[in-house]
Amino acid sequence: MSIPGESPNPYGPPQQPQPPQPGVPAPQPNPYSQGPQQQSPYPYAQPTMPAMPAVTAPPPGPAGSGGWSTPETAAGGGYGPMGVQPPMPPAGPGGPSSGGKGWLWALGGAVVASAVWAGVVFSTGGFGSGEKKADLGTYQYASDLCASSDFTPIENASFKEKDSTSGSNPQHSSSQDPAMDSMTCNVDYEPSTSSSSDYSSAWLYTTAYLHRKTDPAPEFKATYMSYKNQKTSSTHYKVTKVSGVGDEAYVVAQEYEGSSNSSAYVILGVRDGWMTYQTTWSQYASTSSDNPVKSNSEITEMLKESAKGTLEKLQK
Repeated sequence: MSIPGESPNPYGPPQQPQPPQPGVPAPQPNPYSQGPQQQSPYPYAQPTMPAMPAVTAPPPGPAGSGGWSTPETAAGGGYGPMGVQPPMPPAGPGGPSSGGKGWLWALGGAVVASAVWAGVVFSTGGFGSGEKKADLGTYQYASDLCASSDFTPIENASFKEKDSTSGSNPQHSSSQDPAMDSMTCNVDYEPSTSSSSDYSSAWLYTTAYLHRKTDPAPEFKATYMSYKNQKTSSTHYKVTKVSGVGDEAYVVAQEYEGSSNSSAYVILGVRDGWMTYQTTWSQYASTSSDNPVKSNSEITEMLKESAKGTLEKLQK
């Protein structure tokens, strides 16, 4: 039961109309209303926007009362009771289309970066043993380098192997190792027309290396150029690059200050890929010898021809 003059409870059960009470004036209609006045179920509530689209709005209020939008207006893109989702924002900076392109650009950049990284790793051996493959071509290890050497150019220059009572001329040695195979051959020579009273002699020292772990190219030239700094008061070394044998080759020739001397010392160094070869000619002739020391240019040609034949034999 309500007290006269009290507002009805909007949440309670429907109230029956009460007859007018004596002495209480009847309610007057609102002169500013647009139509027949109806009692709002929420006389003091103010409509608020829902926090989430999924929340159902309260029922619409009367027309002109500033209440919620109708289902027809909600379907046009609002957050009305019909549960219609809002339209997607237009394409442009920050929109879904530009975001999609951003993902594509990011993905493409990642792919390119990965490809570059993989190329660097493969080129440096990161996915393998971490070592470059030795560039030895068809060169093979020879247990007896003397047997694989070409001495014909030396014999054609009027030299012969010196007799040895121990039977150890020529001499050879060799060894194999995972890092490098090494081969050597040493031969004592004398002039072919030499007599027992002639003390002229010559020596040929030859080495060959198969580098299996380290590329010898960066240090090869420096090895022979260093001879330029070895000088005395009477001798110095001349270093010359020569062609026609291997990938690169250098000749180191000892020269004497002033007049010529009765000795010669010439080195020929050859690099072919990861194979290095060096042959050294050392000669001495007595003052009474009928076989004078050959010139450095003659010795250089003799060593070059011998090196060509020897390297061919080592490539089986």
